[in-house]
Amino acid sequence: MSLDLNELRELLAAIDQTDITELTLKSADFELTVHRGVRVEERLYASDSDHRQAVEASASRQIVGDSRTDSEAKQVAQSAATPSVPNAPSNDSPLRDSKSDRRLIEVNSPMVGTFYRAASPDEPPFVEVGDRIRKGQTVCIIEAMKLMNELEAEIGGEVVEILVQNGEPIEYGQLLLRLNPD
Repeated sequence: MSLDLNELRELLAAIDQTDITELTLKSADFELTVHRGVRVEERLYASDSDHRQAVEASASRQIVGDSRTDSEAKQVAQSAATPSVPNAPSNDSPLRDSKSDRRLIEVNSPMVGTFYRAASPDEPPFVEVGDRIRKGQTVCIIEAMKLMNELEAEIGGEVVEILVQNGEPIEYGQLLLRLNPD
């Protein structure tokens, strides 16, 4: 079984129209796993070594048309496991204590994607500066590979600063907003 880019897009669009939260598709040529609606803390790796192992494992899988040897795949995986974001946080948690003010909590992006403040252009933003939020409340959406991932607050508090504009591309570990915790 082979799957070209258009067929993959059609498959992802079809999944998007359903309540399916996880799909794994395996063939002799490739393995595709799609997770949707997973909470942020479930996406995070416990440590950098876990992240590196996960990237190496996923990169070592052969994809249709990929003629890399195992050693080449490991080299690609090792370069992918190294953060490409300058000054990326070493802690994988999207919540970090601000260095300038220990009282403020920084919310960092758990993935690469596009930042959206609202569910659609016609709707109000999830949060504004000065809003009080509660644990579990959606603070933004990050679109990654045509999947909308809601980022939920891990603590309650007041939104002090929003550092990213709506529709702006974001990187892994990028600072999104600051909270004054309750």
